[in-house]
Amino acid sequence: MGERAPERVDSGAGTIDRVVLWLGVAGVLAVVLWGVLARGSLARFGEAGLAWVIGTFGWFFVVAADAFLVLAVVLALSRFGRIRLGKDDDEPEFSTLAWIAMMFSAGMGIGLVFFAVAEPIQHYATPPPATGVAPQTGAAASVAMQYTLFHWTLHPWAIYAVVALALAYSTFRRGRQNRISAAFRPLLGDRADGVAGRAIDLLAVFATVFGSATSLGLGALQVAAGLDLVAGVSESRLVELVVIGALTLAFVVSAFSGLHRGIKWLSTTNVVLAVALMLFVFVVGPTIYTLEVLPASIGDYLNNLIVMSTRTGAFSDPAWLGSWTIFYWAWWISWAPFVGTFIARISRGRTVRQFLVGVLLVPSGASTVWFAVMGGSALRIQATGVRDLVADATTSTEQALFGLLDALPLAGLTSVLAVVLVGLYFVTSADSASLVLGSLTSRGALRPHRVLVVTWGILIGAVAAVLLLAGGLGALQQATIMIALPFVVVMLGLAAALVQDMAQDPLFAAPPRNRRYGLAAAVRAARSFEEEDPPPVRRYLRRRPR
Repeated sequence: MGERAPERVDSGAGTIDRVVLWLGVAGVLAVVLWGVLARGSLARFGEAGLAWVIGTFGWFFVVAADAFLVLAVVLALSRFGRIRLGKDDDEPEFSTLAWIAMMFSAGMGIGLVFFAVAEPIQHYATPPPATGVAPQTGAAASVAMQYTLFHWTLHPWAIYAVVALALAYSTFRRGRQNRISAAFRPLLGDRADGVAGRAIDLLAVFATVFGSATSLGLGALQVAAGLDLVAGVSESRLVELVVIGALTLAFVVSAFSGLHRGIKWLSTTNVVLAVALMLFVFVVGPTIYTLEVLPASIGDYLNNLIVMSTRTGAFSDPAWLGSWTIFYWAWWISWAPFVGTFIARISRGRTVRQFLVGVLLVPSGASTVWFAVMGGSALRIQATGVRDLVADATTSTEQALFGLLDALPLAGLTSVLAVVLVGLYFVTSADSASLVLGSLTSRGALRPHRVLVVTWGILIGAVAAVLLLAGGLGALQQATIMIALPFVVVMLGLAAALVQDMAQDPLFAAPPRNRRYGLAAAVRAARSFEEEDPPPVRRYLRRRPR
């Protein structure tokens, strides 16, 4: 591969970066105390901040998300795809199945279960304003599925892929520390280790905390709704807070098991349970309709991808965009440092092309099948009048999935399975996010101190609880969008640094002149030799008088 940078990957517990750690903890605790002592003030601030961000920078989120997708595709198809994330002879640390399971669980997890039925049904009942289709019609069902796939497939995984690739390349190929600021070295030079670098890492800490808290808040809402259906425990804020506390305690146990046992085992279990639930709905639900929905949804999505990808508030309803597309893009961006760092951590030894194809296509394909089965079944049940899922989703978004399961056989068993699935996703997400936060505050250590990891997990749970108290799902969305705004600027800089870094990769360095091989090179060398030092006979003939 050529010469390696002298700096090596820190595979140990690392040295705690006290500046980033204490500023990060202080900022998170300030929000927690604000929510406890002045809940109304926090809610009003969130509403005002959300309106300002969407009204002023909604277009920015749209353009940035498109740019990340284009960049990921271009890198996968370019010569950079041959670069290995590590030494040229490195092998992948995890099997492909375990790699995909951990990546999928960290990247989507709770959101897939929470919105599996809720989003298609809500789009079916109230189609996006720009589409002009009538509610609860065949056209509305088509639009509902194509927008659901738009929000959950290529764009989010491209956002994750850019951050993950930059970190994996910087850490395993260049031998730098496993932190986001280190990947900025091509742009910042030594300043990546100074104030500028710490500011970048601190933004990543805040984005990870609030993005993860949003996911955990959604998980608590759905587990509480499931307990109401399965065990008769009335859904309330108190129950949701108890759920957060219990699952955070479960996360602490998982965190002390480490990456290869705790997260790996939980992630694989999550995938198995999700596939089992999906297959059950596919078999006992409207199977033929689901098989028809899958290709039709993919076709509609791809056919309208450019239109959906470039839609802003100029010719559409800004409020709808803020509640759906911009919220999702902001959510994925706020998750990017957490998911990107985690995916980078488990991707050593893969080539850039293998990495991008895996990160872009495999989870997107799995999400497409998941929504075709769960969302397609829900649309059919709603259209045929078996159950009014629109009413369930209107009552509370988290009730929609259990409404679908209640309309199918063995509702009690499958509802328990769904609750367990969400609970395990909660623990996996908290485990992964806390591991990343521990790394960010330990100068990129691949195995940060477990006490530090647990501390961050508890803080994430506290933020999720405070945001639920401040306004439920709305407050979770507000916090996500506002914290994502500064980090999207960081991500654009990270993309530029990645391209500059890869352009100088030793794989593409010109070979030394004395290592040019081939017949043509040999002929050129012989001619050059003759011209510079002709044989004695030729010298004699040239010098002989005529």
